[in-house]
Amino acid sequence: MKPLNELVFEDESALFMIKQWIFESNNCNGAVILPSLKEQSEKELFRLQVTTKSTLGAVAYSTGGILLQQGWLRFLGSGHDNLPRTITSWTEKCKLDNALLVADDVIGGFFALNGGFFDEGKGEIFYLAPDTLAWESLEMGYTDFLNWSCTGDLSGFYEPFRWNKWETIVPTLDGNQGISIYPYLWSNEAKESGIEKCSKKAVPLEELWGLNLHFREQLGTE
Repeated sequence: MKPLNELVFEDESALFMIKQWIFESNNCNGAVILPSLKEQSEKELFRLQVTTKSTLGAVAYSTGGILLQQGWLRFLGSGHDNLPRTITSWTEKCKLDNALLVADDVIGGFFALNGGFFDEGKGEIFYLAPDTLAWESLEMGYTDFLNWSCTGDLSGFYEPFRWNKWETIVPTLDGNQGISIYPYLWSNEAKESGIEKCSKKAVPLEELWGLNLHFREQLGTE
């Protein structure tokens, strides 16, 4: 295990690049970089064993997390009152081996950095999509995923799942909550009725994770 002094490079941190992506992009209105606490950030970086020259290391060490589009998409860091989960603690709680849960959205979609959990695409981001219950490779690594989230068509990606006035509801959630949508997004009923007619309720994000796994097993989703 490398000591912290071999992982922290303040003057070469990728955080400077990340901030540029966020604050120069029209896509990031309502973006927040949550501050980190020294003890928590050092612990998280040491557990990850990556340097702050990398985007993953910079987010883990220099932020408590990053909220994009009023908190619709959350990148985990070293924890903050508004986003208490860290990358390593959340991954362990969800019992995901050989991968890291690095981000999630309010509708119960989860983003994992593959370290061998999936047979192919090591180093790629996989998305557990709430409308299919399938783990889908985004065919990009963490850096490209973070960059795309800041500068790409994030609104277009989520358009089918956004309802009228979602912007007034999502910012009221804390970082351990998501929106339970019923009928479930993967069901024919939801696809036929559309997102506006579905009921929505704030629930613990852990509940959405558990429901996804439960229905994946019940439906035999790969």
